Amino acid sequence: MGEMGLRERKKQRMYQDVSDIAVRLFLERGFDAVSVAEVAAAAGISKPTLFRYFPAKEDLVLHRIADHETEAARVVAGEADPVDALRRHFLAGLERRDPVTGLNDHPGVLAFHRLLYGTPSLVARAYAHQERSEAALAEALGGDLAARLAAAQIIAVQRVLALENWRRIAAGEPVAEVAPDAVAAAERAFRRLAQGLPGCGASERDSVKNVTR
Repeated sequence: MGEMGLRERKKQRMYQDVSDIAVRLFLERGFDAVSVAEVAAAAGISKPTLFRYFPAKEDLVLHRIADHETEAARVVAGEADPVDALRRHFLAGLERRDPVTGLNDHPGVLAFHRLLYGTPSLVARAYAHQERSEAALAEALGGDLAARLAAAQIIAVQRVLALENWRRIAAGEPVAEVAPDAVAAAERAFRRLAQGLPGCGASERDSVKNVTR
């Protein structure tokens, strides 16, 4: 069991190291200007080995947000009021300046977001990430059509809130000035979600079917 744990840790370390090397090269020279072969060479591995870890070039970048893919689903697990749980989770992220909320002005974070949002193929790949997030959340909410509709709206709200925060900060506004607006916008957005998705606040998950009525 301990050996399996060590093997998994080594695997995760490999993922992180190769992704970090790739992102550094992409930031220095541009995503399209760096080949997968160059990333593999810089990481000291073969191209086939790299593709075993990362099926697509875009995955080298998206690995940095891969752990957020099932985050919403994890947050609502066991919660009687999923929307409120997600609201509190998002507000906590704003408070600690979590990069995923867009409310972060660290140069490295801003550079990564410029790379992500400024590269069409990465934007397309990010949408696939969003779809998987929706699917995981929908399953946590019950898995039926109403749950899928609710999950799509929730994930979209989180994405738009984060993107608005990033755009303002990328344009030069100080985090301290954006933060109050970010909190207020999140409160309004989740309040409207709660009003529009009455089933998500009920004690029984299957009551989310109210959304389709």
